[in-house]
Amino acid sequence: MAKHTIAVEGMSCDHCKKAVETAVQENKDVVSVVATPAEDIVDVELSNDAALEDVKQRIYDIGYDVK
Repeated sequence: MAKHTIAVEGMSCDHCKKAVETAVQENKDVVSVVATPAEDIVDVELSNDAALEDVKQRIYDIGYDVK
């Protein structure tokens, strides 16, 4: 398992937080996810590091910029 911090631009409220967390949790390798809009970050713990790119793509697909 590994923890990753992803820089995400465009999150501004609790709705954004929930949307990102819900999208990321759809990946079966996600152990935990916490989006922090005030800091423009998403902390994610994965059981398989290969899932990181999929997680980033899921965030991008719902309309946020992944850095």
